[in-house]
Amino acid sequence: MIHTCRHCDAHLSERFLDLGHAPLSNAYLDAAGLQAAEVTYPLRLNVCAACRLVQTEDYTSAADVFRADYAYFSSTSSGWVAHAKRYTEMIVERLDLGADSFVIELAANDGYLLQHMQAAGVPCLGVEPTTATADAARAKGIEIVEDFFSMALVETLTAEGKSADLILGNNVYAHVPDINDFTRAIATALKPEGVVTLEFPHLMRMVELRQFDTVYHEHFSYLSLMTVQRIFETNGLRVVDVEELPTHGGSLRVYGCRADASHVASGNVASVLAEERTRGMDTPVFYEGFQAEAEAVKDAAVRFLLDAKRDGKTVAGYGAAAKGNTLMNFAGIRPDLLPRVHDAAPAKQNMFLPGSHIPILAPSALDDARPDYVVILPWNIADEVRAQLSHLAEAGTRFVTFVPELKIV
Repeated sequence: MIHTCRHCDAHLSERFLDLGHAPLSNAYLDAAGLQAAEVTYPLRLNVCAACRLVQTEDYTSAADVFRADYAYFSSTSSGWVAHAKRYTEMIVERLDLGADSFVIELAANDGYLLQHMQAAGVPCLGVEPTTATADAARAKGIEIVEDFFSMALVETLTAEGKSADLILGNNVYAHVPDINDFTRAIATALKPEGVVTLEFPHLMRMVELRQFDTVYHEHFSYLSLMTVQRIFETNGLRVVDVEELPTHGGSLRVYGCRADASHVASGNVASVLAEERTRGMDTPVFYEGFQAEAEAVKDAAVRFLLDAKRDGKTVAGYGAAAKGNTLMNFAGIRPDLLPRVHDAAPAKQNMFLPGSHIPILAPSALDDARPDYVVILPWNIADEVRAQLSHLAEAGTRFVTFVPELKIV
């Protein structure tokens, strides 16, 4: 267990959130696995008083978390694939990328994004450590290095002449145990005037909207722009632009370059930093009280499920996502209150949620069940799910989300 900050090595003494014990959020179980002992780990966050990096207490390694059978496939969400396509079109034009350029995606997953880069005629390489998703990307004709991104890997890539005009990472920066090595590796792998873009959930929005269920062992860090700027500067990069995005309940897309590159910083950087300081993110006060907010969301979720059971209403979940697993395990929700969860990812179907052991079924099973309520656990794609299941609403099913507060539509 690490008690010092993963960025600046300061002693960690300020608690941000304690969600008890939970298994790894993507460690889905088959029927045989239900008969075996299940490992759980403390799920706690601390905040560094020196650099304000919010981070997990580490009980597992990245290799334990991102196993060969890792079951998260980005292409399952059509909305996320569309987001990736829009990004590709934007960044190709912004950086004037073409056949003579080279792009590296960190955590390329199943090729959800690089398929668009490839279609645009831009040479690209994906770095992806999990075999299942790497194989899915290769099936799309995308070149994949099956490894974790690190200085050691970059030394190999640069020796092969693979330096990048663009390095991109969507929802990977928070997943990195050694954030300094990862950032130095980006600086090293960029061409002199290359650009990196990193997307990650914004800690400011996480607190504002009570999104405690984005906390799981795969997320080692919870990031503000002020902290990212400090990490960049320590490791040879500069922040030159930032965009606020609606994805994952409120994310940042940070643009960076090597410290000695000629790129001029946008005024957006100063604006977002100013808002973070206005909210008090550079003071201890901002980080106090989040435990009570998480418990309020949890209590409302349990109360809703208990009332539904008392009233004889049928309830199903939708989305066997990490967010839902965090909530299920923190709240102690089991099949007696939520008998099943439906998910579109074939790799998850006929499996069981870790910890809660709730069975996962295909979405088509909802058509026969016609439940009174469908609880959408990945609230960040609630609009997409409601559109997909609109035929259930027409038959009387109502949709429920728990974060940031109980909502029934």
